[in-house]
Amino acid sequence: MPITDWPENDRPREKMLRQGPAALSDAELLAVLLRVGVTGKSAVDLARELLGHFGSVTGLMHASPHEVAKIKGLGPAKALQFQAALQLARRALDERLREPAALSSPTQVADFLRLELGGERAEVFMVLFLDAQNRLIRAERMFSGTLTQTSVYPREVAKAALLHHAASVILAHNHPSGVAEPSQADVALTATLRSALALIDVRVLDHFVVTAGQARSMAQAGLI
Repeated sequence: MPITDWPENDRPREKMLRQGPAALSDAELLAVLLRVGVTGKSAVDLARELLGHFGSVTGLMHASPHEVAKIKGLGPAKALQFQAALQLARRALDERLREPAALSSPTQVADFLRLELGGERAEVFMVLFLDAQNRLIRAERMFSGTLTQTSVYPREVAKAALLHHAASVILAHNHPSGVAEPSQADVALTATLRSALALIDVRVLDHFVVTAGQARSMAQAGLI
């Protein structure tokens, strides 16, 4: 049944106008972006199929246009629309992180990192460079690797910290396996980076391990 035949209170756009976007499910929000379904499927049905196929909102938003175009009734243009929505969300969070005291909120940092790294299929190591007031100077992807590991070079991190005149950093990397628990190798790498950066008077404030559904703070876990 097309959404236009649904009771008005159940239609995603009308529901969003009446109750706000937070009241909608992931599938309903995605249906608002899709606008229309395909033969035999409403936009909500198609949204549920997409979420099931890609595993999550994050997985869908990081999918390539070629991958999305494999879904019947969709094409590269729709994938570009999803990626545009993701990029707007990233930029909005990036702007918030540049506000005074924003980085005092681990939740905002975690949300930003999940958008940046949660959908990556290989490991990516990112560094957030901060000034003396803990304001974001730059978020930089520094290293990438395979499904299970990436090589991180402390010397390159230190060079970048000096280049950006950073007073401190927040480290982050993703686990494509979906397990956000820091490994012993993660703990050891953090200690190595702390020692290297201390030589140039740059503090490591935290190290986040990121998956599609979670960003785990090593500082909150007592590992830093």
